Amino acid sequence: MKYNPLINERVAKNEAFNFIHPYQPAKSMQGVLKIMYELEKDLCEISGMDCFSLQQAAGAHGEFTGLLIIAKYFKSIKQKRTKIIVPDTAHGTNPASAAFAGFGIVSLKSESDGSILPEKLKEFLTPDIAAVMLTIPNTLGAFEKNISEISRIVHENGSLLYYDGANLNAIMGIVRPGDMGFDVMHINLHKTFSTPHGGGGPGSGPVGVKEFLEPFLPVPKIESSKSKFVLNYKKPKSIGKLKAFFGNLPVILKAYAYIKSLGAEGLKNASEWAVLNANYMLARFKDKIDVPAGSRCMHEFVLSPKSLFKNNVRTLDVARDFWITAIMLQPYISR
Repeated sequence: MKYNPLINERVAKNEAFNFIHPYQPAKSMQGVLKIMYELEKDLCEISGMDCFSLQQAAGAHGEFTGLLIIAKYFKSIKQKRTKIIVPDTAHGTNPASAAFAGFGIVSLKSESDGSILPEKLKEFLTPDIAAVMLTIPNTLGAFEKNISEISRIVHENGSLLYYDGANLNAIMGIVRPGDMGFDVMHINLHKTFSTPHGGGGPGSGPVGVKEFLEPFLPVPKIESSKSKFVLNYKKPKSIGKLKAFFGNLPVILKAYAYIKSLGAEGLKNASEWAVLNANYMLARFKDKIDVPAGSRCMHEFVLSPKSLFKNNVRTLDVARDFWITAIMLQPYISR
């Protein structure tokens, strides 16, 4: 799915970082604050957002943060919007995060290829809709071809557009969520920026917003003042603090090293290789096992084991364990 250079692990294990304590005064950890400040700027450039917070501990934590920001924004402009639209191809944690943030969930059924029809979405855009949450490319591995029209009608309704960054690795350096019209997003650093992901962690889910939502970001905000970096807690509109400290530093360090070492062209190449590799795997599988969403994908795809049922193979047989799955499917791949 992604590239995890070993050198970035060495950066994160460096004792100069490991012995820092987050309760130290800001003046004694200027180097780390500079790294975090620069990473926020880099993520803005990559995503098309205006401001970022690195505080979030995971992708779902980022979703929760973004939804709290959306809720507080509408409260600040005295609009009562209580529901979130979540398509069935969105990332699985979206409805849970929205419910945890106090919103009602409106489920939207996608088309057979995983896309959302703007005219169908428009029927669901009532005055109480706060936001639409989208994962692009979606869980089926398809890019949302109607995103420009979707963005237009969502904003015409006065609603906001939330981007789930779980699959950013497919489009990094090629297209930016901020340019598509998204207002809020989170990025899974552990999925896109060099931290091996699995087994429940470690994670980091920074949240980016457009300028009009910046006052609502969590505190403290890392700011540059007179060639020094400070932690600003004086943000009266902020949703508050969502984590004991300022972010998952080892994951942040790996992301910083990854971005600085690869540069813009390298990040783009990483996405292109991810998409190419996924399509190679899809080409090897598609004649053996059903593919619900077509013959092309972005950086991932979904397989259906229905064609194996005639051999008395069931879904749980395939999904039970990664290594068992690899052994079971090897004969199909090799033929």
